[in-house]
This record gives sequence, structure tokens and C-alpha cells, in this order.
Amino acid sequence: MGSGRNGKLIVDERITDQENAPKKYINNYQSTTVNSIHSDVEEEAPIVKKKGRTASFFNVVFSGFALLSDGYQSGVISFVNLFLGKIYGSDVFNTDMKSRLSYAMFVGAIVGQLGFGLVIDRVGRKIGLVATTLLVIIGAALSCASSGTSVNGMLWMMIISRGILGVGVGGEYPCSSVSAGESADEVSPGKRGGLFVMVTNFVIDLGYVVSAIVPVILLAIFKDNLEPVWRLCLGLGVVPPLSVLYFRLKMADSERYRSGAMKKKVPYLLIFKRYWFRILLSSGLWFIYDFISYPNGVFSSVIIDSVADGESNIAVVAWNILLYAFYLPGCIAGAFSVDRIGRRKTLAFGLLAQGIVGMILGGVYEPLSKNCMPMFIIMYGIFLALGEYGPGPTMGLNAMELFPTAVRGTCYGIAAAVGKVGATVGTLAFVPMQNAMGGYRGPFLVGSGIAIAASVVAWFLLPEVGPDGLVEEDADFREYLLQHGYDVSQLGSGSEQQVEVVHHSNKSSTDSINS
Repeated sequence: MGSGRNGKLIVDERITDQENAPKKYINNYQSTTVNSIHSDVEEEAPIVKKKGRTASFFNVVFSGFALLSDGYQSGVISFVNLFLGKIYGSDVFNTDMKSRLSYAMFVGAIVGQLGFGLVIDRVGRKIGLVATTLLVIIGAALSCASSGTSVNGMLWMMIISRGILGVGVGGEYPCSSVSAGESADEVSPGKRGGLFVMVTNFVIDLGYVVSAIVPVILLAIFKDNLEPVWRLCLGLGVVPPLSVLYFRLKMADSERYRSGAMKKKVPYLLIFKRYWFRILLSSGLWFIYDFISYPNGVFSSVIIDSVADGESNIAVVAWNILLYAFYLPGCIAGAFSVDRIGRRKTLAFGLLAQGIVGMILGGVYEPLSKNCMPMFIIMYGIFLALGEYGPGPTMGLNAMELFPTAVRGTCYGIAAAVGKVGATVGTLAFVPMQNAMGGYRGPFLVGSGIAIAASVVAWFLLPEVGPDGLVEEDADFREYLLQHGYDVSQLGSGSEQQVEVVHHSNKSSTDSINS
């Protein structure tokens, strides 16, 4: 994006003359206009577009990288629970306290997702990214430094600190994912899905793997002195957000946001009438995914500890590294699949396969866990990998693509927040399901049954979004607003000039650049 000579603005594949009304088009950087276009403008177009794509690429990377904190903090709490239980015993660190510590971040995340989803639509993408980064740093530092006049006091400080951390981590979802998705569309619309998944969901999964490696290293250093182990496990969570803070301060809002923002007089009733079903569908599917996946991550070390009876702490944590490593190939396969066969099929196939494997795992849990622990770990890992193949990549992608730029952050935040409600409910229900169904097989069976049902819903009800989906949705939304008497001149952040952006479809949406 940039300015050509003689007052002409270049955006994607079109040129608009600032002073004269006629529009001129560039296809593959060759002039096909009614009026002549100077050769120097033609020569600048590829250079300007290349620079714009480079900036967008770095926006994608630095938007998504801090999501490593979500995977790390969600995974590491499983080990912290294990260590605190061994230090203080079940009388002090009981089931209720363990659940509070596990779901405190989820509750905070709900607040962050709803609040920052609204902020990035009404105020700006960059402001949300910087604010969430600072909250994650503060929350992780306070969690590490938790103290009190009693053990219960220390645990309650940790719970509150994890809640603050959760607000930041939750805010990262709409802020990072929406910004990364919009910038990925500017880099490569045809491969937007895979690029989005690799810088969001893959990064989260990588955080889970790192969360299993760090405790092993710390246990090797501190041996059976577990207090510095759990404190450093929590404290090292400041590294991912600190590493991107400087770059986020230098980032700009995406081009699509600067053209399509709706900062005042937002017609929420009109928006709800048009998108209520998509909000319900994306939120419901995300609820189911988090209900199944998060408890199995949070309680994985506890499950393995019960299976690996008598093994050392470092051995239990090492088994978790193998388990979490299954996330990564599942996610990579999903990133390839979403652009190859589509979002809807990837989600439906992933849920169905996860449900089938989970049913088998729940059915043979007792003999398998007692007689062949390595095979149990592999089956457990395949179960988690299938979750990252289907629902993992597509939940955020659908919530980002199904809504227009003007309210994308808000709608994404709602869907993600409902997902975190599912994570909280699943975490709270994990122990009751375990007690009611005779052990850890219960959560596997319940979650798998729900996954199979959700696969049917996804197959028949979820709309498919193509490479030009963001452009088409913005164009359709603009037309819908016009039909209902809304003044579309209010769209945009106010400091840009309106031009049109086209990918390769017959629809276009008004976009803009700084003058």
C-alpha cells in the first residue's frame, strides 16, 4: 500500500485517482484502464505491494507469537498442581483448591476475550495487543511471587494472579488472532488458513510442549526441592510476551481494519439479526472443543502420575513431554488440511476421529493403563492430536472468517469466551465425571460422545469460507448496512482515503490507506 505519483493511490490490485473520479484498475500489475496510467506508477505498484506484504507478514508473526503464553500457562499449571500436591498434601491442597487454581485463568480469560474483543473493534488492534501483553507479563510475575501469612493465603494470591494473567491471555485471543488473520489475508489470501493456524494454534500447542520441557530441566537442577521449581515454572511465562512487546509497540493496525472499522454508532441490533446464528454456531462448537481438550491438558500429569505408579517426578513430567508432542503433528496436518479440503470438512473429520479414538481409550482404560503404559500414552497422544487436527485449527479460523471486519473482534471474543466457559465447565466437571464413572475413563467417554455429535453439527450447519471470504463478507455486510439505511461513510478509522480492494472474486470491499 502507498502513494503513487500525480496523486494516485495504489491498493492491492486497484488504483483510484484522488483528484479525478474515474477508477483505474491494475491486474497483475499491467494497466487495463480507460485513462492512461503513467509508466512510473506501474513500476511502483509491485514494489509498494511487496513492501506492504512484508509488513503484513511481520504483523502476522508478532501478532501470533505471544499466544505461546496461553499454551504454556495452560499446560504448566498441570505440573504446578502436581508439585503443590506433593509439597502440601491433600489436606491443604485439596481438590477444591486444585480446581480453583486450574480454572482461575479460564475465568479471567472470559473477561479478557469479551472486553478486548470490543476494544480492538472500537479503539484499535494495536492498543489491544499492547495492553494484553502487559497484563500477561504482570499476571505471570505475580503468580511466581505469590506469598501470604499462611499456605492458604499464598494459594489465594496465586489464584487471583492467575485470574489477572487470564485477562491478558484471554485478550490475546481476539487481539492476536484477528490481527494475524487480517494480515495473513494481505500476505496470501489463498493460503490464509494454513498461515493463520501456524502462527496461532501451532504456537499455542508449542507452548504446551515447552510447558512440559521446562519442569524437566528445573527438576534436574533442583531435584526434590519443588518450591523453586513451581515458582520458576510460572515465572518463565513472562518470556514470550516480553519478547514481542517492543515489536508490538512498533506495529500498525491492519489495512483491512483501517478501512472497515466501525468506531461509532454501531448498529448492534442489525448485526445481531444478521449474524446471530453464526455466533451461536461458532460459540457452541468452541464450547465443546474446550470442554473436551482443556481438562485433558490440565489434568494430564495427574492422570499419568496415577498410571505411572511409583515413578519419580521427573519421569512423570518426561512422559508428559511425549504426550504434548502429539499436539504438533496434529496441528501441522490441520494447517495443511484447512486450505486443501476446507474448514468444514477438517473440523467434522477431526471431531469424528477424536470421538472414535476416545471411545476406544475409555473402553480399554483400565487394562491398558495397568498393563501397557507406553501404549496408553500413545493412544492418549493420538486422542489429543486429533483434537488439534480438526477443532483446534478451525475454531479460531471460523470465528475470524465468519464475521466482517467491523465487528470481527467482538464476535471472535464472544465465541472464544464461550469456549473458555466450556474449558471452565470441563475442568470443574472432570473430577465429578471421574467419580461417577469409575475413574479417569469417565471424562474420555463423555467427551468422545460429545465430539461425535458435534461432528454431525459441523458437517451440516457450518458454512464453508473460501480464499476471498474476508473480502466477500465485508462487501456483503456493507451492502446489508446500505439496505437498512446505515451511513457506510462512517466505516473506517477516519484518517484514510477510501479505495477498493479486490482479490480474485467478483466482489470487492472498500479499503483504504493513509494519505
